[in-house]
Amino acid sequence: MNTEVFAARHIGITERDLPHMLKTIGVESMEQLIYETIPDDIKLNKPLDLPKGISEHEFLSHLNELAKKNKVFKTYIGLGYHESLTPSVIKRNILENPGWYTAYTPYQAEIAQGRLEALLNFQTMVADLTGMEIANASLLDESTAAAEAMSMLFELRSRQQKKDGAVKFFVSEEILPQTLSLLETRAIPLGIELVVGNHEGFDFSDEYYGALLQYPGKHGQVNDYASFVEKAKANEIKVAVAADILSLVMLTPPGEWGVDAVVGTTQRFGIPLGYGGPHAAFFATKEAYKRNIPGRIIGITKDTDGNPALRMALQTREQHIKRDKATSNICTAQVLLAVMAGMYAVYHGPEGLKYIAGKVHLQTKKLANTLENYGFEQLNTAYFDTIQVKVKNTERLREIAESKSINLYYIDDTTVSISLNEAVSDADVNALVSCFLESHELKEKSSANIELEEAIPTHLQRQAPFMEHEVFNSYHSETELMRYIKKLERKDLALNHSMISLGSCTMKLNAASEMLPLSWPEWGNIHPFVPVNQAEGYQEVLKSLEEQLNVITGFSATSLQPNSGAQGEYAGLMVIRAYHESRGEGHRNICLIPASAHGTNPASAVMAGMKVVVTKTDEKGNIDMVDLEEKAEKHAENLAALMVTYPSTHGVFESSIKQITKLIHDNGGQVYMDGANMNAQVGLTNPATIGADVCHLNLHKTFAIPHGGGGPGVGPICVAEHLKPFLPTNPVIETGGENAITAISAAPWGSSLVCLISYGYIKMLGTGGLTKATEAAILNANYIKGRLKDKFDVLYTGERGRAAHEMIIDCRPFKANGIEVTDIAKRLIDYGFHAPTVSFPVAGTMMIEPTESESRAELDRFCDALLSIRTEIDEASADETDNVLKNAPHTLGMLTSDSWSHPYSREKAAYPLPYVAENKFWPSIRRTDEAFGDRNLMCTCAPIEDYIEA
Repeated sequence: MNTEVFAARHIGITERDLPHMLKTIGVESMEQLIYETIPDDIKLNKPLDLPKGISEHEFLSHLNELAKKNKVFKTYIGLGYHESLTPSVIKRNILENPGWYTAYTPYQAEIAQGRLEALLNFQTMVADLTGMEIANASLLDESTAAAEAMSMLFELRSRQQKKDGAVKFFVSEEILPQTLSLLETRAIPLGIELVVGNHEGFDFSDEYYGALLQYPGKHGQVNDYASFVEKAKANEIKVAVAADILSLVMLTPPGEWGVDAVVGTTQRFGIPLGYGGPHAAFFATKEAYKRNIPGRIIGITKDTDGNPALRMALQTREQHIKRDKATSNICTAQVLLAVMAGMYAVYHGPEGLKYIAGKVHLQTKKLANTLENYGFEQLNTAYFDTIQVKVKNTERLREIAESKSINLYYIDDTTVSISLNEAVSDADVNALVSCFLESHELKEKSSANIELEEAIPTHLQRQAPFMEHEVFNSYHSETELMRYIKKLERKDLALNHSMISLGSCTMKLNAASEMLPLSWPEWGNIHPFVPVNQAEGYQEVLKSLEEQLNVITGFSATSLQPNSGAQGEYAGLMVIRAYHESRGEGHRNICLIPASAHGTNPASAVMAGMKVVVTKTDEKGNIDMVDLEEKAEKHAENLAALMVTYPSTHGVFESSIKQITKLIHDNGGQVYMDGANMNAQVGLTNPATIGADVCHLNLHKTFAIPHGGGGPGVGPICVAEHLKPFLPTNPVIETGGENAITAISAAPWGSSLVCLISYGYIKMLGTGGLTKATEAAILNANYIKGRLKDKFDVLYTGERGRAAHEMIIDCRPFKANGIEVTDIAKRLIDYGFHAPTVSFPVAGTMMIEPTESESRAELDRFCDALLSIRTEIDEASADETDNVLKNAPHTLGMLTSDSWSHPYSREKAAYPLPYVAENKFWPSIRRTDEAFGDRNLMCTCAPIEDYIEA
């Protein structure tokens, strides 16, 4: 074995496994399997034009050399991004811990109680600091969160406002520039009219439905918005506030003014800058809007035994249920980052946060007062951490500051703003002062004490207590926090325990060598708005990744800006929209979407201002060509796009795909390919070959970024040459095409830090390894299909009887025995496995995707578990519900209880197969009561006993 070949470490199947697996599938060779899986007319006829793979050691050395090209300055640019200090106990035990970063979205609550508790902490922290009633479990970034607020308030318009056509949304001129750009992107297709101005001159007319304020303002001014909010409420205008979360430790929380939503980012709660992300945004609102709030909410409920339990609440709001009726396409959260930010609050507690905020504010006052003592004019009448200073010439100041490795924000020729952070020391303040003195040829005065004037008016100083719950006042030593983190980790099943075979989600290995650089300061401490020449290492990685993705997809250009798959969908559709408008065909607004599509597809289309027309699927699960042709021709004059997932959501390479794409083009539309299943294409076919015009890619699926318990994600779009001019830009650092659409996410290159992972994945696998990985994914799926075929019906296959990289098993026949698909999912927990995707895209089914990373031994354990469960299904009956499936999962408390009245043994419940005893995972709760949790929504850390019925 060549120990330097990364593919051998990443791909779980060995040459020794192949003969047995191929025999089980019923083919002679891998070539035959691929021939029978992928249609001939879309196969690539040559290898990917990429270098061969490099070893892990070579990659880390390479990335170390690139890291040296990044210049880590002391950066005081602000604009929503600040250097923060990640406590080492959080870095080591969460960010660098696969027990946290390889977990999946907590849809199976019984094996996710740890991260659910961590997210409940996050929600409580946000609700307390903002003064709002409820908060969600994080969003993508501050700017997209602000756009979600604008959309939510638009949806919440009164009947009269809708009737009167109230579509104006006031935006304070104090708003962050990247947020304004993103609001422009979102507003146009929804018919919202943005009006930017000074909040003091706002006329509160009935043409407006909402307003957005920045607190503090983009250059640091702290305004008192109480009277503005009072007048807005009197005129039925709802108000959202974009707030700096650390400032809320010292400032009056917006909730006290009666606002309707508060949004922002928790980046400065211990999250690296990472050249723009990933970071966890927050969204807090009134409980009355609980069914309108975007994203996920963690709620408190009870389990079968009446014990407290946590789960994702009110999921009927989500776009997978509401589809084109959804008001948001958000299908993810920044869970890993939210967990870190929440733990930052747990570790420091309210008193620690007061110290940190107080230190930042004190250093800012020192700087302001020192500069004023030298005769500089400081413009902010009230501030927390950011001041504006008038100078003779900002270019001269920039030259001097950058020579001292310092970045400031240069507003215009004579005005600069400086945003301080928790890492700032007295020496840093002195260095800043020296830049100003040198730029104005002033000499330093004697070090007489300067009296620090109050910078926050008394009426804007926070009085309300916050974070009084025990969890924020218990774990302030490293020992205690380390143990608390471990206690939560033990409640969660992640990839470091067993295979997570989720169809459409691709839970593959996130190699340690790909992850290590995320902790390096040369990558973590770069602000997204530094001059590009200070981020040469990043620029080389990002441009190389774009080129790699161009080769893999067959397209001409890539934008890495979208920071989730749903954002990628939206970006792709907005680029298509811009293309049609550039040709004088802005009337094209019909989007055809197959019935089997992800729920985010129709939600994204509606957000992009398109009208969704659903097309049928045939009895084999393929797109119904007759119905598609009829609808494409019917809407030819207004056809904008088709959204198609390939291979299909049913796990099949449809042979008619080129016929489908030609039909759309012939009728004037563009083809958007959803890249959720791209890991079945890499090296074997690609979106360009099938005839698509644009695709988004889930880097957190195909290209190995970990799911992190439900985020981070990256959803770049790749486009054909004619769509290249419309790729999105950023108002601070220009990106995108020559006719670029406005921003899709806050940072120029989105979540740049985790793009290092995908860059490493492609670099180490190389052209041959990438293709082998795809072949292995197809092999593994068909091997599971072969092992299960006599006991489970596979719902859909290709024309030659093969699955792609995933397949759907039909569990509906088991209802005759009283067994639902949910019972099978919960019973798999007893066998040590996370359930596959349940009831999507077909109710009562399971979609299984093993990925290329799993070994044959693990595949066999999984198949043995399902076959054993199949026997248990045969033993069950609809008349007797006290069985091992209906009672699953079985907890340690249940198994060690003095009483046992069930008709099966404890051994059968806990150790159904011999391998289970060697590596038993114990769920911490029994089955959750979903209905109770929704009827009694509680989503902050109040005393549990208050919410559990006697």
